[in-house]
Amino acid sequence: MRTEPTTTKAIVEVQNLEKRFGAFTAVAGISFAVQPGEIFGFLGPNGAGKSTTIRMLCGLLTPTSGTGRVAGFDIVRESERIKTRIGYMSQKFSLYDELTVEENIDFYSGIYRLPRAKKAERKAWVLEMAGLADHRRSRTSELSGGWKQRLALGCAVLHEPPILFLDEPTSGVDPNSRRQFWDLIYHLAGQGVTVFVTTHYMEESEYCDRLGIVYRGELIALGTPRELKTRHMTEAVLEVDCDRPNDAMVAIERLPSMKEVALFGKGLHVVAPDAEAAAAAIRGALAAAQIRPARVERIVPTLEDVFVSLIEARDSAAGAQQEVRR
Repeated sequence: MRTEPTTTKAIVEVQNLEKRFGAFTAVAGISFAVQPGEIFGFLGPNGAGKSTTIRMLCGLLTPTSGTGRVAGFDIVRESERIKTRIGYMSQKFSLYDELTVEENIDFYSGIYRLPRAKKAERKAWVLEMAGLADHRRSRTSELSGGWKQRLALGCAVLHEPPILFLDEPTSGVDPNSRRQFWDLIYHLAGQGVTVFVTTHYMEESEYCDRLGIVYRGELIALGTPRELKTRHMTEAVLEVDCDRPNDAMVAIERLPSMKEVALFGKGLHVVAPDAEAAAAAIRGALAAAQIRPARVERIVPTLEDVFVSLIEARDSAAGAQQEVRR
């Protein structure tokens, strides 16, 4: 069971952070703070600006404007000092395939300049933490994606950083390996490590203490998973179980009172302002389309419902602004 993060001075603070590449704005003036010991997630589609933000926080990219501090250091003036206080795991594992597990750990021990007396202790800890003791002499190229992922995480925390940045760390691995990886994240957070993770997996985002939803370089929502579901989803969400869900979706989309209709598993999720009126209208539309009687039930929205709703609202607002400008 995760304990609440501490509420002392923020370990990451960002104000109006922006990054432009020529005419393209990758990060558009975002502001947020992360508390020590917190698992903080950035949720958003590919190209939303998540990786660009992490690279600025890690001192790998210089912001175009705005300010930020990580572990007490300024991200522009003290980027080299930041690098000594963080662990960073990128989307592509930065491991050496020709080296064994043990040799990779030794290599990164040297990169982080661990004292000789500390190296053996930290190597043993990483092998135990990541469950790699039996694979210590295996070439890294022979490991599965899940084991490589564990090794990359272990190498990122060899020097015991207070904050760990994970950029899409579970992309391309199977669900079981993904869950085991999150067990390791919980273990590290339980020891007081702050974890900043980017993801586009909805189920992963549920594991975070707090989430920022990022879209087209903007931070469009911020809060705990529960807060996002309750505060940012004012409309009702109805779950519809029926035969021929594709045909049902077409029939329901024709109803003027429905805001959104989407396939969800073997059924549908429908967003509407009035749950009772929507349920009655849905049953009528399905009967008229000769689709067998369905279960229509109001449910607590999922993060995916919130995500889709926020993005559609943002796109609608952007489209309205463009029309005004014309």
